[in-house]
Amino acid sequence: MNKVVHFEIPADDVERASNFYRKAFGWIISKAPVHDREYYLVNSAETDERGLPKELGAINGAIMKREVEGESPVIVVKVSSIEMYLKKILSSGGKFVLGKTRTENRGYHARFKDTEGNVIGLYEESFKKERV
Repeated sequence: MNKVVHFEIPADDVERASNFYRKAFGWIISKAPVHDREYYLVNSAETDERGLPKELGAINGAIMKREVEGESPVIVVKVSSIEMYLKKILSSGGKFVLGKTRTENRGYHARFKDTEGNVIGLYEESFKKERV
């Protein structure tokens, strides 16, 4: 079974949204070194040295600059192979939104739309030292 491992919350004003979630839930939020988008990492649970939640079942996420009007929060599912799951998604009636893309030093991500138009993320972990 593939688990939800990350969430992303789009915001028109990332600082305002970050302040809201800090105050409302006590989340630890910090700016991430992502160059193409205003992106803040969210720790909603205590993390280990790799930045992964220590508590079983807990997930962390991000708040990022909204790029498209109406963009909604996204959940991200961890899979063993993005290519394999994108084939399954296409054959099940889903559509590509974003093909396999390198994630800063952690692996790869992709996005698809399900049959109801919801955008869902995929994540493939890779700790190999690769040049981007």
